[in-house]
Amino acid sequence: MTISGSNSLIDADLSTVLHPYTNARAHEKSGPLVIERGEGIHVYDTAGKQYIEALAGLWSVAVGFDEPRLVDAAARQMAKLPYYHIFSHKAHEPSVRLAEKLVEMTPANLTRVFFTSSGSEANDTVVKMVWYMNNALGRPEKKKFLARDKAYHGITIASGSLTGLPNNHRDFDLPAIPVRHLTCPHFYRFGLPDETEAEFTARLVAEAERTILEEGPETIAAFIGEPLMAAGGVMPPPQGYWQGIEALCRKYGILLVADEVINGFGRLGSSFGSVHYGFTPDIMVTSKQLTSSYMPLAAIIFSEAIYQAIADNTARIGTFGHGFTASGHPVATAVGLENLAIIEERDLIGNAARMGAILQHELKALADHPLVGEVRGAGLIAGIELVADKTNRTPLSPTGKAGAIAFAAGHETGLIVRAIGDTIALCPPLIIDEAQIHDLVARLKTTINLTETRLKA
Repeated sequence: MTISGSNSLIDADLSTVLHPYTNARAHEKSGPLVIERGEGIHVYDTAGKQYIEALAGLWSVAVGFDEPRLVDAAARQMAKLPYYHIFSHKAHEPSVRLAEKLVEMTPANLTRVFFTSSGSEANDTVVKMVWYMNNALGRPEKKKFLARDKAYHGITIASGSLTGLPNNHRDFDLPAIPVRHLTCPHFYRFGLPDETEAEFTARLVAEAERTILEEGPETIAAFIGEPLMAAGGVMPPPQGYWQGIEALCRKYGILLVADEVINGFGRLGSSFGSVHYGFTPDIMVTSKQLTSSYMPLAAIIFSEAIYQAIADNTARIGTFGHGFTASGHPVATAVGLENLAIIEERDLIGNAARMGAILQHELKALADHPLVGEVRGAGLIAGIELVADKTNRTPLSPTGKAGAIAFAAGHETGLIVRAIGDTIALCPPLIIDEAQIHDLVARLKTTINLTETRLKA
């Protein structure tokens, strides 16, 4: 398939690439929407049509799509030192400075940093780090992970196993590591009839403890979770959930891992999701908004106790035999430093709190729409779940049809969203202002109305 809307792509074969999360046969017929440039919260296709990028790319562009300071930071570093590694006692200034900044920004118990290029690589590394540590401490049986249904932690063999989404496992022979998936902590969809939110929380915490005892606490290495579950459907936890889970981890000597890849750096209107929900992880995984995805970068920030156990073992066996060619890449870490500086200088975390309150209020008005079952979220992240029957919370059938219609209708209204089954996900850049929120919600209302009409056709 070729396209003629852009001089740079005339006669280009747009079916050459195997696209992630895409039906390849459908793509061969329809081809891609080719995005040519960005400006603030907007992107533009090759025909010049403007879209509000209401998912910030992939939950990740904090500072907008045309921030010159990040371009300049990358260019300066490219001119000075375009690449060097941090293996074997080597270092460069951007990676050192960014590690210092991350330790400064995160909870006080997190004192050490390991860099990768993606959240998937980071969560994969967490598994290996924890296994390495437990072997070093003479606990070779302590290798299992606890995760949740509908969680998203990445797509490598290990991180994809931690993920709790069927399509990430199907035909990939996953899970491939020892992991138990617990009930998704989404009260609207998984609460029992007549069960209160407090009772739901108590049931899920009891389930987690029962699982720990069934497996044996001596075999459970870590509990991993997104503070607010994002890619599984934008699901905030029920009240008291994280306090209950943290208490269990402390009681049974289980590490607590906060996957902040989407939550981190202000998305919820707080510095990090774990801060927002009031719990203290032993390991924090960050990516996406760390560089606003201008460069691929992820960082694991972890406790001194974990570091000391790992460091002692490297002395015993001679090395920590893990790392990536691009770990702590100088251009990526330079961009990360500048991106975090912009977030702080422009108070984008505060903006997420202020604009998030407006967004959540405006979206609540959609709850009266016949198709809308639940509006949920925190700060500048939200999910609007479409249902067949509001009173009984009956899902639409077949699952995903309405979401697919809404996704396509959004393109018509100039709105790029994510359809997660029949939930419309929103996660706009942190720079969004009040007028732009009203514009976003107006386009969303039109999108949902179009979806309703087409479902009835």
